[in-house]
Amino acid sequence: MINKLNNFLGLLAELGKVKITFAVAFTTITGYVLAKGGFDSGLLLPTLGIFILACGSSAINHFQEQSTDAIMDRTKSRPLPSGRIKPGTVLFIALSWVILGSWILFISSGFIGMQLGLLALLWYNGIYTPLKKKTAFAVVPGSVIGAIPPAVGWVAGGGDITDPRILLVAFFFFIWQVPHFWLLSLKYGKQYEEAGLPSITSIYSQRQIKRMTFVWTLATAVTVTMVPYFGVVSSLVSVILILLSSIWLMITFSVLVIKPNAELNPGKYFMKINYFALMIMISLLLEPYL
Repeated sequence: MINKLNNFLGLLAELGKVKITFAVAFTTITGYVLAKGGFDSGLLLPTLGIFILACGSSAINHFQEQSTDAIMDRTKSRPLPSGRIKPGTVLFIALSWVILGSWILFISSGFIGMQLGLLALLWYNGIYTPLKKKTAFAVVPGSVIGAIPPAVGWVAGGGDITDPRILLVAFFFFIWQVPHFWLLSLKYGKQYEEAGLPSITSIYSQRQIKRMTFVWTLATAVTVTMVPYFGVVSSLVSVILILLSSIWLMITFSVLVIKPNAELNPGKYFMKINYFALMIMISLLLEPYL
């Protein structure tokens, strides 16, 4: 009985892609703390709502991509292609998560917060997922998804959605998502090609890919350095942490253009740009206490 329960919970974790949805929830917390000026119990419900809604979106994505998932090595063991769960059951679980997550967002963040959460779902499942079957550049519009959760947290914390501060923070998360997704596409480019999906590895040379990766990463670093000027942070510690993190990122990725013939390891750079985003979020979360 216990083994069956553990297996079922593990299955739910796979459907909800909890590692990714935890990160989404973390950006929601960042937006809330910036608006509220600190941590309090009010952040629990909007964070939970975004987490559950994101799980629902991920489950829908499993249903949408079950045929291509069955072809690629990294995804063929997922719940649907492996036959561990039926498509109808996945849709039922996904719909339950979407309804529950939307309701929690409504009661904790208001109608605007719920709208933003549903916008993220519609953008991911209705625009990005179909679009990436058509073009390798779907990562650019798809990155809009990353800008929405911090805005939900900001609204839940009592902030105005038109405030330039949250617009800049949201823009940073959008820009960061582009090289984030880009590097992930590079890592599994060959598998995408084998599954019949468009991949930038079949369009550009390694040298061109490195240059474009560096440009997007540079844009990410430059964008976050604007945070102090927009009044998002004002403490010297936060400003220094943000500047040092940006300099580290630019130096790390400059190797891509300084040594264009060196072998590109997308997985290594993927982790580094994620560490950078984590450091920025920590800097923003510490701001009210510095």
